[in-house]
Amino acid sequence: MNPTPVDRAASDRRHLPRHEMAIPIDITVLRSGVPDSIPGRTVNFGEGGVGAILAGELVPGDSVGVELRLQGVPDPLLAKAVVRHHQYLQCGLEFQHLSPDQREIIRHWSQRSEPLRPLSRTRAPYFEAAVTATPEVPGEKSLAWNRRLLWMALAAILLISVAAAWQWHRTWQELESRVEKQSQSQEIVPKVDGSEVQQLVVHRVDPIYPEEAKRANLQGIVVISTVIGRDGSVEKVTPVSGPDVLTTAAINAVRWWRFQPYVVNGKAVEIETTLAVEFRL
Repeated sequence: MNPTPVDRAASDRRHLPRHEMAIPIDITVLRSGVPDSIPGRTVNFGEGGVGAILAGELVPGDSVGVELRLQGVPDPLLAKAVVRHHQYLQCGLEFQHLSPDQREIIRHWSQRSEPLRPLSRTRAPYFEAAVTATPEVPGEKSLAWNRRLLWMALAAILLISVAAAWQWHRTWQELESRVEKQSQSQEIVPKVDGSEVQQLVVHRVDPIYPEEAKRANLQGIVVISTVIGRDGSVEKVTPVSGPDVLTTAAINAVRWWRFQPYVVNGKAVEIETTLAVEFRL
């Protein structure tokens, strides 16, 4: 059975060369409709995709967002990818629908960046110096190397645990913040009769009669919809009726009014009311 063009393209991407490089990476995956960010670092990197160590679990077949912070590139590289395999916090991601510009950035950056050398080569000079300084004891070099690997593994596990705990704490805080905002938005602001609210006034500012209204012998009553906060201050004013020239003066005065807090079941609450301001020559 001949492979389809889609299968051939996916196979070509998987066979593209990758370079061993450690690059900071963030993976964004949707969990129950909520985006979750998982930090980590790459193990290898190329046009076909990345291999990475992450502080979280993914499921093969998941579609994820990838953010790579390449040194020397001002903006992070953003791409879509599919999880091809995941085991013990290590995963392989295959890029999807890269633009020509993104491919050129990856190709250029990979060629000019120094690959991540294997750990054994990095440590070779240290062991060579140790051999020349002291006689080699059979098995001692292997034992020291195993100890170092053990300490490195413990440090990696500790780092991953701290990152996972930090991610869980951040996600929990965001969830609590959303629940709190939702509960606040669902609070019903009670409407109170204006005559009752007038009795709670502790500081009143009289409006300044506009000269234009005086010359036109204009007078009347301005009605204003008002929201009064828990502390008795005026939080919002909206004109309802009245001449425009008088409405502006009424609003400027009512903003400075202060009221006794309106108490319901022993608790001060925010209320909505309608106030009437009279202008008479």
